[in-house]
Amino acid sequence: MDRVDLIVIGAGVVGLATARALALSPAFAGREMMVLEAADAIGTGTSSRNSEVIHAGIYYAQGSLKAGLCVHGKALLYAYCAERGIAHRRCGKLIVATDEAQVAQLAGIVAKGAANGVDDLVLLSADQARALEPQLRCTAAIHSPSTGIVDSHGLMLALQGDFENAGGVVALNTPVERARRVPGGFVLTMRDGTELLAGAVVNAAGLTAQALARRCEGLDPALVPPSHFAKGNYFTLAGRAPFSRLIYPAPEAAGLGVHLTLDLGGQAKFGPDVQWVESPDDLVVDPRRGDAFYAEVRKYWPGLPDGALQPGYAGIRPKIQAPHEPARDFVIQGPAEHGLPGLVNLFGIESPGLTSSLAIGERVAALLGDG
Repeated sequence: MDRVDLIVIGAGVVGLATARALALSPAFAGREMMVLEAADAIGTGTSSRNSEVIHAGIYYAQGSLKAGLCVHGKALLYAYCAERGIAHRRCGKLIVATDEAQVAQLAGIVAKGAANGVDDLVLLSADQARALEPQLRCTAAIHSPSTGIVDSHGLMLALQGDFENAGGVVALNTPVERARRVPGGFVLTMRDGTELLAGAVVNAAGLTAQALARRCEGLDPALVPPSHFAKGNYFTLAGRAPFSRLIYPAPEAAGLGVHLTLDLGGQAKFGPDVQWVESPDDLVVDPRRGDAFYAEVRKYWPGLPDGALQPGYAGIRPKIQAPHEPARDFVIQGPAEHGLPGLVNLFGIESPGLTSSLAIGERVAALLGDG
């Protein structure tokens, strides 16, 4: 049986960022490392089916992993993109109140952002917001200048390149079926029966991370959170976007509302909505869901023409809370939690996972380096 020092399971943006961080860490530099990916390409799951937004770190509970890793990850990500020439833009975002009842909510968002270290948020009147975006309708707004967008695929290619340049190997079409704890590490069994002995393992399998963890002999199943899948549908705008910044309505319970985001080519898309589904493979966009988008979008852009929205794509959020339950934090579960040296599980890495990816990599490297 072949042995490697480290295996990261999952070649999404978080898995690749984690593999890169470990490959560059003193604990693993120069050692044999692999990333195992079930699909035939990197980043085909949640990493390629999101808004590609670099989040500021506004909405998350003070002291949470989401808050700390997002704010730190944002700084790391902007610096990394600039250093490596990865396409990105610090375009800014407006969070808008569309009725008087939401205005007080904006002040709370500013306060929450400040508590997380986001100190550049500015409350705007309706006139000030319209001076920035003339097509906008709102009662008041928050300007978040450090929000941006990034080419997520370019980012993942750069992370893969760094990992491979450090001696790592990315193996595609290699689904891991199960794992078991043995002296000296973990035996991973692939779907084709191949086995590898790994000294350390990072479970960054995203939507299937919990299912894989439940097939890890020696890991207490009570420590594996439940899996829930919140589908987000996107609709694209036909024609030129009338906005130069991202536009977000005041947040909702399960998500951030039907917001307007831009890609680096200036194309606008709306979404995601929240549709709880049974399977992470449920990725077809029902055109009928677009009917509800018009009413939501016209709350802040009354000029949206009839028939302008076309079905785009869908992604799945790897939730660890059920519908109507409070949002839960990222779970970065190391030996201190489960008692298995050399194993880190990443559960519930939804938004702001893309923004936080480099910071999550640092956190995992510290956990395994200390181990």
